[in-house]
Amino acid sequence: MVANNYLTTYLLLLLVFSLRHCSGLDRSSTTASTRHKPPILSSSSSLDKSSHQKATQTTSSNMENEQICIIGSGNWGSAIATVVGRNAHRLSFCNNQVRMWVFEEDVQINNSHQTAKLSNVINEQHENIKYLPGVKLPENVQAVPSLEEAVRDATVLIFVLPHQFLPKLLPTIRAHVNPTRCHGISLIKGLDFDADTKLPVLISKSIENVMGNQFRCGVLMGANVADEVARQRTCESTLACDFGSDSVNERIRQIFDEEHFRVSRITDVAGAEACGA
Repeated sequence: MVANNYLTTYLLLLLVFSLRHCSGLDRSSTTASTRHKPPILSSSSSLDKSSHQKATQTTSSNMENEQICIIGSGNWGSAIATVVGRNAHRLSFCNNQVRMWVFEEDVQINNSHQTAKLSNVINEQHENIKYLPGVKLPENVQAVPSLEEAVRDATVLIFVLPHQFLPKLLPTIRAHVNPTRCHGISLIKGLDFDADTKLPVLISKSIENVMGNQFRCGVLMGANVADEVARQRTCESTLACDFGSDSVNERIRQIFDEEHFRVSRITDVAGAEACGA
């Protein structure tokens, strides 16, 4: 048993070293799944402007506000939207509205034969009744079925969807953002593989390669369950990124960090992503 543990550790370290060598950068991700359906929990109360003022942060005066876009609206995407939505409302360097790209589909309403578009249900009821039922989303999170409209002018892209969708979506995203001003954070778990060499490739590196123009993508990694994060159970995660500026790195960390979801930052993206895979 001890020998097997040593072998597993050795292979993991070898994988991390290989990925660092191939990418020249760092990475991470995180995933989750739902459990039972407790009574509805509301996130909108955190957005009461009479009791919560925009937090004052020490940032460069010439830096524009961050426009956040969450690419993905499944279980984990909707859960992280509760955290990001509250923080965007609170932080002075963020635009209040958080866009969440939704893969449009018809959903059944209240166990009846009546159906509606998922994006409309989210925007009207502030709840993803299909992928995160029983949890209210912050009212400043807007579901957008058009990918072009969701990512337009975004400065922070949060990737949280199955990686198989990326090849089809990334060209559209690249065409509607400014890669030199925009930063990416991947919450996607797993590794990709190069079709020719068959070697493992970091998801964050795949995103960077398609986006081009010096676009950088960090990762958020943690042993988290979406339902626990959404219901504000005590959780923690690690942000791995290096956007070339301490102030930008800290901005991104604060977008995810809150009382019940504590986030620390490291620069080793490759190590974090490989261990989180």
